[in-house]
This record gives sequence, C-alpha cells and structure tokens, in this order.
Amino acid sequence: MPYSSSLTDKEWVLIEPLLQKKKTTCPTKWSKRQILDGVLYQLKNSCNWSDLPKDLPPYSTVFWHYKQ
Repeated sequence: MPYSSSLTDKEWVLIEPLLQKKKTTCPTKWSKRQILDGVLYQLKNSCNWSDLPKDLPPYSTVFWHYKQ
C-alpha cells in the first residue's frame, strides 16, 4: 500500500462488486482499483487534481471517473 488512502485487499473485496460492470470495447490501461485509489488520494489530501502522484492514473482519467 503506497499511500494511507489506498484500499487494502479486504476493502477492495467489499467494494469491487458494487462498481458498475461496463462493456469494454478496448482494454483499459488503468484498473478500477487504481482509479479509485486516485480519487481517495485526492479526497483525503485535498490536493488539486493535477497534483496527483505520477504512479496513480492521470488526473484527467481520475477526475472523469469521479464525476461519473
């Protein structure tokens, strides 16, 4: 777990079934867990979206999913 806001494996097992299953037309580069970790990082640290660490998905991807 690289950040204190990152999900543990036990938390992920509980949350994953609640996320929408979406038809994928092409393989995604980022997993749902990585995107959710990005959202949680931003919410916990109250940073700008563009200040997300580089090992998380790009802020535009994370923010788009957050808005959905």
